[in-house]
Amino acid sequence: MTEKSVVNLTMNRDFNVEPEKLFEAWTNPDLFRNWFMTLQATNKVAKNDLQIGGEWEVVDHRQGQDFRAIGTYKEIVENEKLVFTFKMPQFSEYEDTLSVVFDETSTGTNMTFSHDITVLHEPDLTEDDIQKAEKAYRDSTEEGYNYMFMGLKELVETEKVSYTG
Repeated sequence: MTEKSVVNLTMNRDFNVEPEKLFEAWTNPDLFRNWFMTLQATNKVAKNDLQIGGEWEVVDHRQGQDFRAIGTYKEIVENEKLVFTFKMPQFSEYEDTLSVVFDETSTGTNMTFSHDITVLHEPDLTEDDIQKAEKAYRDSTEEGYNYMFMGLKELVETEKVSYTG
């Protein structure tokens, strides 16, 4: 059995829109195909079944390769909170847990995002090596989400997108 640990990444972002717009950007495939793990230009699949136990999927095609992200919804509180699993089967058999909380503020919404990242341990790692690996996983994951959240901010704060609801 492969040794592993879990490291948490928590990020906060402020958006100048109401929670409903952010919630929709996370749950409407026509919107999340523009920013979550993909871009509209490289997206091949963006779908979900927004219910507890429902599955979501994104497939992004870059550099001649498909990158597939999948998961299952664990908790849904409309316009307030999402909790779901996250897995990229081409890289790992393990599922991570993501949560997103939308808190309304006087100027829009504060989004608190949390990702419990599974870190696989190579054989014979020292405790110091494990800590370095956990930091590297956390830092690279945070960098990726920083780019995604910039795209999310642009998407929801411009009127280029029409929202339902």
